[in-house]
Amino acid sequence: MILTRRAIGRAVAEGDIVIDPFDPERLSPNAYDWRLGDRIRICDGTLDAASTTSYREVSLGTDGYVLKPGRLYLGVTHERTASERFAQLINGDRTVGGLGIWVHISAPLGHVGHAIHWTLEMRVAQPVRIYPYMTFGKIVFLDTFGEQVSYQNLGSKYTSTGGIDISRLHEELS
Repeated sequence: MILTRRAIGRAVAEGDIVIDPFDPERLSPNAYDWRLGDRIRICDGTLDAASTTSYREVSLGTDGYVLKPGRLYLGVTHERTASERFAQLINGDRTVGGLGIWVHISAPLGHVGHAIHWTLEMRVAQPVRIYPYMTFGKIVFLDTFGEQVSYQNLGSKYTSTGGIDISRLHEELS
């Protein structure tokens, strides 16, 4: 089941969900409106699953930054989210989709126990200027059924992040 606005607010107040920073005005009927962070990584050149991805990192200043088609951009959420009780789903929303921005298509699930600033995969249909801290999508919280195992206990390479993560698939292929 998807938590409602009121249930998300209550879970934050009770400590079952962490959203940092939390702004109750960003609660929508069934989600929390998350914001883009203040920097992105630009992955240039050929991407190779067996090698570390090369990138350059840029800060999004007050004038914003123009994303261009044909490149992979990795961003980060301004908010850090965590829950040992609820799973999380993150998506872009209609407002950024209307600008031709595809965000976070490949990895929307945050398992119970995720405690992260989300790394965002971004692509664009045409050049578009983005700005730090702009509303970029929604995060949904899901009640889980069955035995809960915290992602923290699985030893996964993406257990907890504080910034933009590049692919670590090469660690499995080496």
